[in-house]
Amino acid sequence: MTRICSNCEFVNQDDYDFCAKCGTPLIEGVQPKNVLVYKAQPRVNKNAIILSYIVTIFLSWSGFIMALLTKRSPVGVFTFFGFFLPFYLIQSPVREIKRHGYIQLLISVAGVISSIYVMTH
Repeated sequence: MTRICSNCEFVNQDDYDFCAKCGTPLIEGVQPKNVLVYKAQPRVNKNAIILSYIVTIFLSWSGFIMALLTKRSPVGVFTFFGFFLPFYLIQSPVREIKRHGYIQLLISVAGVISSIYVMTH
């Protein structure tokens, strides 16, 4: 025996309590169970995070090293490129990636401040 939905006239299997097409209860008084659906967080590639730290440290602190080697030269200004990757990571919807973006931003700020200090003194 099959169950026919009173709402959409869809023919359902006998063991169904709800219509497979529209979700209407096929038996009076049956309430749907509340099911919580959690959105899974995407997996974070640890190697990509490590690489982003390496690139950020290289870009933000190499200006400091260049400023030490070439006294009073504006070459250390390219240390500002160290801000690009942290700002990109901060915009991520994934909480863990965003956290690494903030950490890298602090690393970049320290590198930029130190390179500006060396260039001006």
